[in-house]
Amino acid sequence: MVQRAKWLSNQLWVLGAIVLMLCLVPLDAQTVDVAGMWRLTVETDAGGTTTPSVALEQNGSELAGHYSSDTLGDAEVTGAVDGNQVRFSFEAEVQGFVLDVTYAGTFYEDGTLTGTISLSELGEGTFTGTRR
Repeated sequence: MVQRAKWLSNQLWVLGAIVLMLCLVPLDAQTVDVAGMWRLTVETDAGGTTTPSVALEQNGSELAGHYSSDTLGDAEVTGAVDGNQVRFSFEAEVQGFVLDVTYAGTFYEDGTLTGTISLSELGEGTFTGTRR
């Protein structure tokens, strides 16, 4: 009986340690929720400062949605979330040229999304996003 009580006590310690470890998993190891309407402020060498918006739907780590801007027009986006890293992309037509546009950023605890935008041959820029 004493041996069984000691075994049970050891098992409870192990279970407690596992629960504690799971509670201490940092934010970036968990997939964050970025679904919703986002207002972006984008700065590029190619187009100055613009304020596009993107509506994102999230299914697990997959993203889909709609992008809208005066500069690049409207487009359907696809992307992914990995921890607190967010990436989405789309094709835009500008003056007859097709551009591959990719946003890659970090979601922060204060609810902002900050990162870089790649505009194919037109260069790169930075962006900051806030959920509406």
